[in-house]
Amino acid sequence: MSQRKIRFNVNRRAVELFVEPNMTLADLLRTKLGLTGTKKGCDRGNCGACTVVMNGKAVLSCLVLAPRVDGSDVLTVEGLAAPLGLHLLQQAFIDHGAVQCGFCIPGMLMSAKALLDENPRPTRDDVKKAIAGNLCRCTGYTQQIEAILDAARRLSSTRG
Repeated sequence: MSQRKIRFNVNRRAVELFVEPNMTLADLLRTKLGLTGTKKGCDRGNCGACTVVMNGKAVLSCLVLAPRVDGSDVLTVEGLAAPLGLHLLQQAFIDHGAVQCGFCIPGMLMSAKALLDENPRPTRDDVKKAIAGNLCRCTGYTQQIEAILDAARRLSSTRG
């Protein structure tokens, strides 16, 4: 197969590279860019471990072909943290003990980020819907939901 040249932004950085037409965004991020925070779980779009934010929306990177990323803005968990520390979502997950083994957490954080960017004051039901595609085998989701609601409150207070 002939490679295709794509240009896009990942974590606020311009990237230009050649990809195979059948390569997924998950594989591009992990193998070509070394962004291994994006996890590969099922490789079928069922678990949510590979969730990233693309053009403001949570997407399953194992289902997005790399050539479709051309011209897009992609945010991974590596780009979530602020230059001087953790993002409020990351800190809230720590504060609420919402991390067990950690495999699902990058995808869950990115689903939550997309939610809070779109809806800064979500309800508990909004949060449940936003992370419904993120499977976690270690917890009952209570800590993650509380962490996301807490981060929403903290972000709202900083926005005024």
